[in-house]
Amino acid sequence: MAAVRKVKPKIKPPKKHTLDPPTEEIWSRLAENIREIHNHNASNLSFEENYRIAYKMVLNKQGALVYDGVRQLVAENVDRLAKNEIIPAFPSGANDDPMQQSQEGELLLKALRRVWDDHTGNMSKLRDILKYMDRVYTKAHDVPEIWEVGLALFLKHIIRPPIQQHLISAVLSLIQIERDGYVISRSAVKECVDVFLQLGVDHDGPSIYKRDLEPSVLESSEAFYSNEGKRLLESCDAPEYLRRVEARFDSEQDRTNHYLYSQTANPLRAILENHLLTPNLLTIINMPNSGMDIMIDLDKLQDLNRLYRLFIMVPTGLPTLRKALKDSIAQRGRVINQASLSADGDQDSGDGGATEPGDSAKGKGKAKARAPGIGSQTLTLALKWVQDVLDLKDKFDHVWKQALRSDRDIDSSMNEAFEDFVNLNEKAPEFISLFIDENLKKGLKGKTDIEVDAVLDKTITVFRYVSEKDAFERYYKNHLAKRLLLGRSVSDDAERGMLAKLKVECGYQFTQKLEGMFNDMKISADTMQAYRNHLENTSAPDIEISVIVMTSTFWPMSHSSATCALPESLTKACKSFEQFYLSRHSGRRLTWQSSLGNADVRVTFKSRKHDLNVSTFALVILLLFEDLPDNEFLTYKEIKEATSIVDVELQRHLQSLACAKYKILKKHPPGRDVDSTDSFSFNSDFTCPMQKIKIGTIASKVETVDERKETRDKIEEERRLQTEACIVRIMKDRKHMTHNELVNEVTRQLASRFQPNPLSIKKRIEGLIDREYLERCEDRKSYNYLCIYIAPEHLPYI
Repeated sequence: MAAVRKVKPKIKPPKKHTLDPPTEEIWSRLAENIREIHNHNASNLSFEENYRIAYKMVLNKQGALVYDGVRQLVAENVDRLAKNEIIPAFPSGANDDPMQQSQEGELLLKALRRVWDDHTGNMSKLRDILKYMDRVYTKAHDVPEIWEVGLALFLKHIIRPPIQQHLISAVLSLIQIERDGYVISRSAVKECVDVFLQLGVDHDGPSIYKRDLEPSVLESSEAFYSNEGKRLLESCDAPEYLRRVEARFDSEQDRTNHYLYSQTANPLRAILENHLLTPNLLTIINMPNSGMDIMIDLDKLQDLNRLYRLFIMVPTGLPTLRKALKDSIAQRGRVINQASLSADGDQDSGDGGATEPGDSAKGKGKAKARAPGIGSQTLTLALKWVQDVLDLKDKFDHVWKQALRSDRDIDSSMNEAFEDFVNLNEKAPEFISLFIDENLKKGLKGKTDIEVDAVLDKTITVFRYVSEKDAFERYYKNHLAKRLLLGRSVSDDAERGMLAKLKVECGYQFTQKLEGMFNDMKISADTMQAYRNHLENTSAPDIEISVIVMTSTFWPMSHSSATCALPESLTKACKSFEQFYLSRHSGRRLTWQSSLGNADVRVTFKSRKHDLNVSTFALVILLLFEDLPDNEFLTYKEIKEATSIVDVELQRHLQSLACAKYKILKKHPPGRDVDSTDSFSFNSDFTCPMQKIKIGTIASKVETVDERKETRDKIEEERRLQTEACIVRIMKDRKHMTHNELVNEVTRQLASRFQPNPLSIKKRIEGLIDREYLERCEDRKSYNYLCIYIAPEHLPYI
């Protein structure tokens, strides 16, 4: 069998890619197909065939011919579209009707969009056909891909003068027409803006929108709103101006959201702020008959809220609003202060008398018209001052919460304004204490406990603004003492609740003495119960007494100098209690305060008997007439010698007995004031339908000039001791401090009670150096602590 011979196969050389037809013919066929695409006849062409032609031409080094030829065909098509579609749609400009102008502008912008859609559709097909050229030729020769070429050609042949100017003018015209209140085709503008956003001179450069359209929009907007701001100020009041401005902000924001570029919103907003808000802030606030004060007065919360929302848009808006609110509160506060000061002149020039509420304030006749008139009116105005401040605070708090969104910066400015005008009234501590006193008195009509507590909470808010809290403490202590001693407190719980509020505000030390007064009342009640039990086992005095034992350091002792000669029966009763008390408490000394007491006495008149409640001094005076015949009288001098009551107190009590509503005594000659030449007799003809009668003492409620000066001197003396004690306390701890450091620390520690004057602190330092508490260092700017011994008057404050 013959062997089979294997034949080695030949390796064929690679087949050359050659075009059978000439290059010009191939290109001519591709160019014809591209024209068909431009004429919207792509459905009759074969994508595979055209792709293969372009592929082979690029493969055979004919990429330049294809690239340049396609660019030329695209440029011709874009020129044709501009000539046939866009130029005929140019607005005529001969019509002033906004609607007609709107329609012409819409036609031009829609024509641009049709050309753009046509062009991008064609370029998308060409990009698919020439994908191989984009992948090979353009990369090798560093030229743009065919899509980029198409965009550049559209920009060069369409977005050019005069087409570009007409397009921008059409957009600006439509925006202006819409600003004037007409309806436009927003979609047409948006389509044009989209075209401009997709076109750019450089690949990484700004778009045509940012380069050409946006500056034109902003320029026209600035011109429009510059005139708009002036026009609105001339034609609108403040609320209407704010409504129009807010509507402009909303419309421009809506405009950028719907058909302008979102990045245009901020510069457009800045234009509105610069022309409608920033230069007109004060003008809006101070507009006559419609500005911010009028809005507050009429409770136009929506307008105030709109004003706040607009003002916080600009940097100077919130500071301007804060200052305006501060000025408004200050101006209203000055009015409130002036109303109270106008009455003070009348009160200071008068005798300052006022019937305490609940005593004889309800009396009628000449006595009430004369004696209580000035003082009670002044008291009413003092209470009205606090109530007006509370009402003003409520009004602005309501505005702050409802219209100003509880802005903390505004709240701070408002509190500063309230603090300023409250402290301008030097009588604010006294007025606030009187207001609290009035609300804590027993028998207050028209208010429940809850309502009283709510009022006191608000009063604490006003109390926070008072810088002289030590002055308030002194007045409050006096008023609290009267309520406790006369049994006029609405309730023990209400009093202690008020103390708790003050303790929260000022600390334990502030209320320590006040709480001591309550403790004395409780201990006194227990003591009296023990005394009554003691009397059951011994012979009781003829007169029953009830004693309140007051610790001298807790209670205000302003009445300690007023004494009187008590009748023997009263003296025996006092001695009986004093012996009992001292037997239980050794080492104590009792001082009777007759001026603070009161008594119940049964008096027989011709018509009937009456039970009178009078002060202790009045009781002593009445007992002088007990055995006096009806036709006899006592002179002022005789009464003074028999009672040993000082002139001021004697005149007050004689006036309450002979010149007030209930005339228990007759004054000779009749009159409203008590003089040292007057004489008095018992009024046996007195009649009254009531069995029990309370004889009110003519008392000064709001201090007179002399009383206020005396109170101020006491406060200054206490401040001097507090300042020195504070300096000693600080230096004892620090040992060495510079002058400025010491002054700052003293000011900080005393700020909770009063605002010390740096010059006063310096004087106190000099005094402590003279007394060798401190020594001045050689540098003359610092001090060393020396003292070990502490003076007794400083101990309560250290």
